[in-house]
Amino acid sequence: MNKPDLKPVPRTERPSPEVAMEAVRTLIAWAGDDPDREGLRDTPGRVINAYREWFRGYDLDPATELSRTFEDVSGYDDMVVLRDIDVESHCEHHIAPFLGKAWVAYMPTDKVVGISKLVKVVEIFAKRLQTQETMTAQIAEAIEEALKPRGVAVMIDAEHQCMSTRGVHHPHVSTITTQFTGEFKTNPALQDRFLRVIGK
Repeated sequence: MNKPDLKPVPRTERPSPEVAMEAVRTLIAWAGDDPDREGLRDTPGRVINAYREWFRGYDLDPATELSRTFEDVSGYDDMVVLRDIDVESHCEHHIAPFLGKAWVAYMPTDKVVGISKLVKVVEIFAKRLQTQETMTAQIAEAIEEALKPRGVAVMIDAEHQCMSTRGVHHPHVSTITTQFTGEFKTNPALQDRFLRVIGK
């Protein structure tokens, strides 16, 4: 299985704000409305500001967030688990939101990381155009590479608006993805324990 791509992004030069706003005007016209009418006149600027917020993960590096670790763990060698991390992302196929929760765990070796940094890693990958499967693997791989733990477990449960508001129109269907590495992958009892701890 190929490892997820953790290289820094973006890989292409960003257009200017003016070019981006003109693209929004074109889409408004393509949808059938007048981009010059009063209610839509400022929409292109609002859209690019929203994109700047929704996709800020392209400007951030998960390795940097995980680079400050602590070696004084006083012999702690059990799971570190974060539950119910909010996930707000956009699918790369329709740029439609998918919203849900993430659960992250790792088994430390000789170092740990601040728990807020794990939340930040989830956020960095969520704030990019994504598939849920890729994002789940990327989170696990970033933690694996930075901390060299005995194992990592990641689960994401999300509802995809590209399925609930278009296409098959099935709301309230959630998608669950998991990624296990190290001892979580080789030890089914540890996987089961992780699932019990997070209430799944």
